[in-house]
Amino acid sequence: MSFPNWERVVIKVGSALIAPNKQGCSSHYLLSIAQFIVRCRANGTQVVLVSSGSVAAGAHLFDEEEKTNIAVKKAMAAAGQTEMMSTWDRLFDFPSAQILLTHADLRDRERYVSVRETIDTLLDHEILPIINENDTVTTDKLKVGDNDNLSAMVASAAEADALIICSDIDGLYNKNPHEHDDAEMLKEVNSIDESIYAMAGGAAADGVGTGGMRTKIEAAEKAISHGIDTYIINGFTELSFNMLLDGKNPGTHFQPYDKPMQENVHWMRHTSNAQGEVIVESDFAASLENDAEQLTSSEIIGVRGEFSVGDTILVRKDDGTKLVKAKSNYSSCLLNFIAKQDSEEFATEFEEKTGPIISEQHIANLEKE
Repeated sequence: MSFPNWERVVIKVGSALIAPNKQGCSSHYLLSIAQFIVRCRANGTQVVLVSSGSVAAGAHLFDEEEKTNIAVKKAMAAAGQTEMMSTWDRLFDFPSAQILLTHADLRDRERYVSVRETIDTLLDHEILPIINENDTVTTDKLKVGDNDNLSAMVASAAEADALIICSDIDGLYNKNPHEHDDAEMLKEVNSIDESIYAMAGGAAADGVGTGGMRTKIEAAEKAISHGIDTYIINGFTELSFNMLLDGKNPGTHFQPYDKPMQENVHWMRHTSNAQGEVIVESDFAASLENDAEQLTSSEIIGVRGEFSVGDTILVRKDDGTKLVKAKSNYSSCLLNFIAKQDSEEFATEFEEKTGPIISEQHIANLEKE
């Protein structure tokens, strides 16, 4: 088999590989991953590494009874991040760079583009970007929550050809292989639906990582809708990486969409979080699909949450059906004011002067959800 025809690949490595015993970083499982990265680069493939592990790497520096404290977990991340970066740096004879992100960096369009430009520039200078969520400063409102989904967002931002997600098992099974001897692994997944999510089960039970198989499926769905080949492989065995380098599939391969989403639509749907909601009448769905500018205050029956001009909002029917995510050209305060006016003529004249409520060029259809 020949080396895969990748120009750019993102590989996600979890905490269990970085610090399997929560006693600091270990290179035991990382050597084969580092060798994979070296061989990819030698074959002209650019690599972006998304590496969890800062909290697990710093855990041994704190008392056990303190570790449930949020402030202590942030301190663990701060202490462990330097050790994790140092461990990776020792495994390479080329420079690496640290990029720490929160979801706020990705859901804001301008910052999202800035992240892409930084990754591109590092790769153009043959520097390995090593990306992690900034657990030291992130909050529930700002965090992605797991590096599986972060890796898919990074792969989309970086316009990668492939995303490789390392797991503790060989791939996606039709049932939990730790509990069922007759579990069968799926080598190829052509589309992701509820039956695929049902196979994923719950979160990881080992207490080391923050994700499980479900977050990996979520990440795969984000990536393949952007046209990115996605693999879930066993990161604990060197064979997985050797097979990939030989052009073979060592785990589960998720086939990318034949017609990937447009880049701005993909970002709106899979990366940007809705900061509020606009509820419209049920019979408005058809017109919204055809022309975003047809959304006027006369169709709005409610506004929920607080949002500013330029924020992403969710537009849904009054029966709860999600229609679109879109960029709002109005603040929630102003939109509430206009929608409550008794005079429809006032609202029409105002919108004619200020433009549509949502931007047609930044709209992602959600009606199939």
